[in-house]
Amino acid sequence: MTSYFISDLHLEPERPAMARGFLELLSDIRGAEALYILGDFFEVWMGDDFDNDFVSQIKQGLRQLSDSGTRIYLMPGNRDFLLGDTFCQQTGATMLEDPTLIDLHGTPLLLMHGDSLCTQDVEYMKLRQMFRSQAWQQEFLSKSLQERIAFARHVRSESQSGQQMKSNDIMDVTPDEVDRCMAEAGVRVMIHGHTHRPADHRWEYQGQAMRRIVLGDWSDTGGWLIRAEDAELTLESFDF
Repeated sequence: MTSYFISDLHLEPERPAMARGFLELLSDIRGAEALYILGDFFEVWMGDDFDNDFVSQIKQGLRQLSDSGTRIYLMPGNRDFLLGDTFCQQTGATMLEDPTLIDLHGTPLLLMHGDSLCTQDVEYMKLRQMFRSQAWQQEFLSKSLQERIAFARHVRSESQSGQQMKSNDIMDVTPDEVDRCMAEAGVRVMIHGHTHRPADHRWEYQGQAMRRIVLGDWSDTGGWLIRAEDAELTLESFDF
């Protein structure tokens, strides 16, 4: 059986070509064993009470895939950390914690979005801790949808400005943190996204062969996925 891993689509109504490409992928993999979406599925998510024609179309595509027998697993990212149980119920998806350890046909895999590995970005890590706290999320979701949208636009603008001032190293993962997380989980294979730097990294740590596969972000013309044929993992790019 075949499973698929994707991340960093950053879906939004302003990019309809990408949404069409995603829906085509869902149709192509219908009946697969599983689809894992590892964060930043949407460019922004203001709560499960948010809905429009674009979101409804994406939900319908996911539900059709789920109804075909394919299990869908969804891990929130730094852009859509407010995805919740209602969205999962509507689409047939199962929510995953970040990180999550799975067994893929006998191979332990550590799944993450990847932002928690970027520990050199101290400013972002402080914001991440605040945004992921239950108290902050409850307070934020109590605001009107219009207030939440205005806040998201402000944060997005500040984030884009701040990224221009940061070095590439700061915005990438910290190797020591990767080793620590994998050793703590007792795994030798990790999959994550977030950095938009697709690659299949291999190295040794404490005498063990390690592997970290990084998913790429999607564009208006194509995307990235990991195809898992039984326990064989392959990073692939594809055109719509």
